Amino acid sequence: MVIEIGTGLIAVGAGLAIGLGAVGTGVAQQQAIAAVVGAIAEDPKMFGKGLFFIVLPETLVIFGLVIAIMLMGRM
Repeated sequence: MVIEIGTGLIAVGAGLAIGLGAVGTGVAQQQAIAAVVGAIAEDPKMFGKGLFFIVLPETLVIFGLVIAIMLMGRM
């Protein structure tokens, strides 16, 4: 069985899409979660808005996963 180099590059691209998306999410959540916890400590009514700002950076990983699935479909 011969595996072409293009197939390997697609797999590397899919891994990078998920990995870099996860790193970007971590960097974004680092500051957002600290701010949200401080806001909730001052006013517990801010929990709903704070939860939205915690979940918002997770879309980066979801987009990375979608791109990886699209790339893997081309293999």
